[in-house]
Formats: sequence, structure tokens, C-alpha cells
Amino acid sequence: MRLIYYNSCPLCGSSNIRKVLTAKDHTVSGEEFEIWHCGHCTGRFTQNVPGSSRIGRYYQSQEYISHTETKKGLINRLYHSVRKITMRSKQNWVRAATGLKTGALLDIGAGTGAFLHYMQQNGWQSTGLEPDKQARDNAKKIYNVDAQPVEQLFSLPAASFDAITMWHVLEHVHEVHAYLQQIRTLLKPGGALLIAVPNYTSPDAEHYGPFWAAYDVPRHLYHFSPAAMEQLLQQHQLKIVKKHPMVFDAFYVSLLSEKYKTGHSRLLAGAWCGFRSYRKALKETDRCSSIVYECKLV
Repeated sequence: MRLIYYNSCPLCGSSNIRKVLTAKDHTVSGEEFEIWHCGHCTGRFTQNVPGSSRIGRYYQSQEYISHTETKKGLINRLYHSVRKITMRSKQNWVRAATGLKTGALLDIGAGTGAFLHYMQQNGWQSTGLEPDKQARDNAKKIYNVDAQPVEQLFSLPAASFDAITMWHVLEHVHEVHAYLQQIRTLLKPGGALLIAVPNYTSPDAEHYGPFWAAYDVPRHLYHFSPAAMEQLLQQHQLKIVKKHPMVFDAFYVSLLSEKYKTGHSRLLAGAWCGFRSYRKALKETDRCSSIVYECKLV
């Protein structure tokens, strides 16, 4: 298998990079991957990752919730129980960012279509893009929504969307700079881009180290800090105007991380770590386990 080895940071291009840890793929392969750190932008990236045409097999698992809607296991059942709350939060963020009650929305990385369906039900003209065929098929079967192959991103008409959303997607994208440049083209004047990504500077990430579930190698190609996100977006003339904490992520990620670290679903230990991370994030969004970056064109 052909792997991608970086001699410089794929986010900012700096050669000031070094290995910081090794993490295991707990979801599919059991393989280990190195994670490197950039001293310039503070971004991190997974080293020796499969290319975009080869990485598909690392998503082929019934445990991968965004593609299968699985409710197997306590942690996934908890995920589904809070999803209605998070859907409402996402809708409110989109409405506040755009100043619109309804409009044209593009959801990149639509998965099984839950958010796409929710926004359509609330009056938004919603288009979804998803690279995985199984996920697209599930979107049609479960929600009766038609997600398009992600390659369609570069065929959509310019200035056609009031809002573009990427919920835990940017960290998966091989062509990160090409995507962001195209997103600029697709946004209407005054439109908003909302990007949610994990934050490796959060207390739960620091606590679990290489067992932190949001490293999720090799599916997560990049691992962001708030500073790294700001520098990356600036390269594409996108300005962060607001940050929103994804408070439930600290609990979900901590529960998974505890399982990876100990081999057991230690609910109380994971929930306690998640609560401590959540409490710190209430005072400082930059410390949240996952952050939503609300962006506008410069």
C-alpha cells in the first residue's frame, strides 16, 4: 500500500516538525500510526497515512457510527440519546451565523444524512456530499435523503450557499487546501462556514494521551489546536468570527478513550474525566474537547 510521508507540515508547509506520539487504530485495523507536531502552526498530523484511494478500508466497520448509525454498545446508545439536542444546537449556530431562518445549505461529509434531513425538515434547501457509498446508501434508506459523491464539491456553482457545514470532517480530508479554497468560491457574500473539529489541547486529550479517541488514526489525518485552525483558515482568507463549544463531545470522547486505555467500558471514570473537561471548557472555549469555528470571508 502506498503511504503518504510528510517532510513538512501539510497544514502550513513548515519543516519544523517532529514526532510526538504513536496512536493505535482501535476501530478497524489495530495498526499503529505516528502523530507528528508542527512547531510553527502547532497543528499535528498523522504520518504514513494511506492515500485517498486506499484509506476506504479503514472506514469499513459497523462500529463507525457516522457511516452506519449503529446503536450497538452503551457509548453509541448514549450518542444517539443526545443527538437531537446537538442537531438543534447546530441549526441555531447556522441561523445565527447567517442571520437567516432558512436558506441554501451545503453539508460536506453528510454521513448517513441525519443533519441534512433535520435541516430539510426545518425549511433549508440542503445539499449533502459524502465520500462513502455505504453511508450515502444508508442516508437514502434511513432518512430518504440523497447525498452526492463528494467529488461534486468542485462542480457546484459559485456563490450558491448561505451556509456550508463540516461537522467533524475537515480532519478527514486529504486535499484540505483545495477544499477550503473551493468553499470560498461556493459561499455567497455574507455566507458562513461552520467547521467542527476535535481539539488536542483539551483536558481530556491531555489526560488520555495516545489513547485519546479523537486522534482516531488513520481516519483523522490532522489534529488541530485553536491556533492551528486560525493559521490554516487565514491562508484561505477565512476569518474566525466566533467559536462554539461542543460540550457533549468531552463525555463521548472520554468514554471511548477510557475503553481504549483500560480495555473496559468504565462508565464512571470516563464520565468523570468528561465532566472535568466540560467544566474547564465552560470558562474557556479554546479548551473544549471539540470546537465549532464560525468563519466568514475576509
